[in-house]
Amino acid sequence: MATIDTTIFKGLGVALITPFQSDGTVDIPTLLKLVEYQVQAKTNYLVIFGTTAESPTLTSEERAVITSAVVKQVAGRIPIVMGIGGNNTQQTVETIRNTNLDGISAILSVVPYYNKPSQEGIYQHYRAIAQNTRKPVILYNVPGRTGTNMSAETTLRLAHEFQNIIAVKEASGNFRQIDEIIKKKPKHFMVISGDDAITFPLITLGAVGVISVVGNAFPKEFGRMVRLALSGELEESRAIHYRFVEMMDLLFVDGNPAGVKRLMSEMGLIENVLRLPLVPTTIKTTEKIRSALNALNKIDK
Repeated sequence: MATIDTTIFKGLGVALITPFQSDGTVDIPTLLKLVEYQVQAKTNYLVIFGTTAESPTLTSEERAVITSAVVKQVAGRIPIVMGIGGNNTQQTVETIRNTNLDGISAILSVVPYYNKPSQEGIYQHYRAIAQNTRKPVILYNVPGRTGTNMSAETTLRLAHEFQNIIAVKEASGNFRQIDEIIKKKPKHFMVISGDDAITFPLITLGAVGVISVVGNAFPKEFGRMVRLALSGELEESRAIHYRFVEMMDLLFVDGNPAGVKRLMSEMGLIENVLRLPLVPTTIKTTEKIRSALNALNKIDK
């Protein structure tokens, strides 16, 4: 397999929301505006069909329409990562094989959820994925959602054995585990923060960036924090990090993407519509998001 350029996945990746109209249908015109908002803000790459996109509620037809629209709007200007995962290995592999991946630079695939596989089961799941695609694969470890943590040992085993497994989006919050991966990973393999709130400290340990939620609303400002941290300008990066701490916490009080959709609605970017079983933020959380937004709007642009 040809050498994969992993540098295109360094910096700020944004896990795009899926905007819906008031009737619950996908709002393609608004989606295209959001894509252009990201491109103009110099976001390094986009992620479609992640957790933040409410991907479990999207039909295969909607996914195809969204993919086509985003790929056309991006027009090759930045990479696009597509989320394809599940807890049925055979079905996940078949989905990868049957999906049109033209214009897609990599696949993001979550650790199998609900059925709680062993570490060997997780390894075999990703082995099957890696052997059935020529696209780069980014592992996604988020035990708070899947119910199973992928250990550092399993991550490193996959990283060393498969050249097209290029990174892990780590959202375990376990600094010892993440540090172990960074210390022992092969040269081609990257660690990407899966949690906005710990992106700054993870970059100081050797992570290469973040797949972000708050970046949906503030790509320019949050991207600057990431770039400064990566270039070693830690004092200025740390200052931006602290400005965002309150907002980053608030976005998850009532679940993701309820928080970021409320924020983006307050900014006039989208209608605040989610698909069940997700519901909008409470009045209390909304008031706090509004207050934090007013504070962030004072940041010098």
